[in-house]
Amino acid sequence: MERKPVSEIFCAVQGEGPYVGARQAFVRFVGCNLDCSYCDTPLDEPDHCLFEKVPGSGEFEKLSPLLCASDIEEKIRSFNDLHSVSLTGGEPLLHAEFIRELDLPAPVYLETNMTLPEKAKVVKDSVDYVAGDVKLPEEFEGSNFVEHIERTYQCFRTLRSNQHRDCFCKIVVTSSTKPADVMDVVAQISDYISCVVLQPVTQYTRATDIQTILSLQENLLEIKNTLIIPQTHKMWGCL
Repeated sequence: MERKPVSEIFCAVQGEGPYVGARQAFVRFVGCNLDCSYCDTPLDEPDHCLFEKVPGSGEFEKLSPLLCASDIEEKIRSFNDLHSVSLTGGEPLLHAEFIRELDLPAPVYLETNMTLPEKAKVVKDSVDYVAGDVKLPEEFEGSNFVEHIERTYQCFRTLRSNQHRDCFCKIVVTSSTKPADVMDVVAQISDYISCVVLQPVTQYTRATDIQTILSLQENLLEIKNTLIIPQTHKMWGCL
């Protein structure tokens, strides 16, 4: 029976993007193919998986860090009234074949960095919501950004919005983000997504930066519906 590394299973609300406030169960897979400067998730494999049985209690049961599909399904079924189940990480697409076989009691909400197009093909008929990150050139100093962004475009084409699936684009905005880079990327994927979410990092608070991001939103609105939504779960400490 195949087992995968999972660091957390809990129930809370989605803190990012257009589904902010929706009640979700979260399954955090371990491992990522990128190393982003603003990432707030530890990359090391944990000694155990933390399972919060009572949402918001802060009391965690320690499980094996390697879980099979039935382990995950059992824990998720203990939660009620879920909008969806968020598969996050790390990068959950590293475990695409495993995800395809999961039998979950609510729609699947995939949070992915959109850089593994072959893995995206594996899960395309198994996910209902896709929160697709776009990593911009400043995250790829010394590596081939052209190859990276082509993989990103391929993922958005594969996981595009349709009558059965909502796919949106999330872009983390830092003080080094170049608006022209954002415009170029969104122009390429606009036909595949329902909206763009600009997510300022927590430190992005200076007045000049606010003006810049509002100007970027205004320009993007000519291409696609664009929202500015920070990480709301950090505001009230629910995750």
